Amino acid sequence: MKNYLELKGKNIVVVGLGVSGYWAARWLASIGVRVTVSEAKHDRELDPAVLEPLLHMGVKVETGGHRKDTFERADAVVISPGVPHEMDVLDKARKKGVWVTGELELASRFIQAPIVAVTGTNGKSTVTSMIGQALKMGGLNTYVGGNIGTPLSALLAQGLNPDVVVAEVSSFQLDTIESFCPKVALVLNITRDHLDRYKGFGGYVESKLRIFQNQEEEDCAIICDDDPILSALELPRTRRLLRYGITKKRDRDAYVHQDSILVRNGKFHKFSTKHYRLPGIHNMQNLLAVGLTCTFLGVDPEIFQSAIRHFKPLPHRMEWVGETNGISFYNDSKATNVDAVVRAIEGFERPIILIAGGRHKGASYEPLAKVAKQHIKVAILIGEAAELIEEALGRVVPCYRVESMDKAVMEAYRKADPGDIVLLSPACSSFDMFLDYKDRGEKFKEAVRRITNGQE
Repeated sequence: MKNYLELKGKNIVVVGLGVSGYWAARWLASIGVRVTVSEAKHDRELDPAVLEPLLHMGVKVETGGHRKDTFERADAVVISPGVPHEMDVLDKARKKGVWVTGELELASRFIQAPIVAVTGTNGKSTVTSMIGQALKMGGLNTYVGGNIGTPLSALLAQGLNPDVVVAEVSSFQLDTIESFCPKVALVLNITRDHLDRYKGFGGYVESKLRIFQNQEEEDCAIICDDDPILSALELPRTRRLLRYGITKKRDRDAYVHQDSILVRNGKFHKFSTKHYRLPGIHNMQNLLAVGLTCTFLGVDPEIFQSAIRHFKPLPHRMEWVGETNGISFYNDSKATNVDAVVRAIEGFERPIILIAGGRHKGASYEPLAKVAKQHIKVAILIGEAAELIEEALGRVVPCYRVESMDKAVMEAYRKADPGDIVLLSPACSSFDMFLDYKDRGEKFKEAVRRITNGQE
């Protein structure tokens, strides 16, 4: 299916009424598709502001579970990233010959603009937003979307016609691609994550590397050479491969030199990092990835140098919240895996009071214990995984378990001395106590503000 006429009149089921499902249903209905949304939640659990526009467009919404006959009668089924693609109704639909695909795969077939796709365990949203900002400053009509919050089907539903699309892409989205082919594909790092969904780490790695599978000679692959998995990666010589890392090496196309980065496109271009505001080695790696992408796409070096000055952390990603009595508070709620927390901790030179915990995702906390001895004074633990984390960290630092974010922030503040940092960096998902990582981060910021405003 590569044009609207092939879709018009078809009976397509969209699974899930999250943001991806909502926009996929809206777009498909707008081009004459007979759309049925299948949602596990009941009517009373859904937002009327989401339901009403779809019903007005003629979309049929089935709630309270997934009906087998709805799937088996469909011409195609579109699933969102959060939907397990091994669900029984999906397997039975496939056996009936129904095409089951993902929102990313379907939408990408109808987008005319070149796509820059960013994946990796950590840093995806930061790099995606930085690339988008630099390309916009370079005068390109740029759409930033995908897993960062606005799906690609929203671009189609709104009839937009950008010069370039920059998309954050998750492993769950890559699981269902077939023809998805980005002009530029970036893999920032691959560390243990989502082991609660994949059968093993190898399956997760394979999922990430699918981003390269359809690229051709005129396309570009960009990888972090500091990552042990990616540094050993050998891709077929069917696209241009660019490597970056912190230190200079013979095969690297971008690296750090003193207070600058050097980025090669035929020759090396030098960019000052004196005014770059994102802390930590991992954010310097992120800048190298952005520099290679922008240089490959022809952004003027002076414009990219100006963009470096304007880059700033996204909310809930190493976000400075406030300071009182010499104690600084940082919100890194998006750090939902162990490697992200390790990177955050290593980005600071001051002692840290760590707030961590949430829903366990299957990975070991031992890497966190290795850095804790040097960097962490005290760990305040919340959520379902508190006991597991304490088993790892309790051997090297004092650990305290509390029942709420308010108590965690207050306890961290009491344990901190002037010059210390209180860091929320959970290493876990948020769904045991909060709506999502954003809700968790906002609750942290609210608790911090009560302290900094003298309400506690």
